[in-house]
Amino acid sequence: MTATHSLRLARLAVGELAEVSLIIAPGEVHCISGPSGSGKSRLLRAVADLEPHSGEVWLGDIAQASLPAHVWRGRVMLVPAESQWWEDSVGEHMTQDALTDLETLGFSPEVLGWQVSRLSSGEKQRLALLRAISRAPSALLLDEPTANLDEVTTRRIEAWLQSIIREHGWPVIWVAHDPGQIQRVADRHWRIEASGLVEVTRWA
Repeated sequence: MTATHSLRLARLAVGELAEVSLIIAPGEVHCISGPSGSGKSRLLRAVADLEPHSGEVWLGDIAQASLPAHVWRGRVMLVPAESQWWEDSVGEHMTQDALTDLETLGFSPEVLGWQVSRLSSGEKQRLALLRAISRAPSALLLDEPTANLDEVTTRRIEAWLQSIIREHGWPVIWVAHDPGQIQRVADRHWRIEASGLVEVTRWA
């Protein structure tokens, strides 16, 4: 499957969050913000078929319900705020394609031999992004992907992500809390208010 498909949420409801209907076009970034506990992460998990929900999600003309969950998650890739690692070394989690961007993310090839247990939270966050992107998804769901990074590294990761998103035409839902980051990366900005999603038309 090519990556140039829209991601469509059709009356998707999860937990206390009311029905959400959105269309994220190829190459677009839709940022979602809101108070802690308002349902931002649960919404991403529902889109990734990791959380029970009503409504439907579509990638192009393919419905989430029509695919086995693991196949859907390979195409609509979630990068959670706290990444999971199941092997001992970094390299065991990476594909060959990951090598291209190691330096851009501030790593040398030696990182592939590192034990996961020695990684800092910021290193895990950057490598989890690389791991997801190297698997050639068709859409990305990013849950505060730079929360553990300093300002300089955050800007570097933002630029890298934006370049790759444009290159591949991925539709992206990006949960963010920093107004400056939202201004830099978002094509559209939505905020969860009173259990509903409200578009923010000015966020400078």
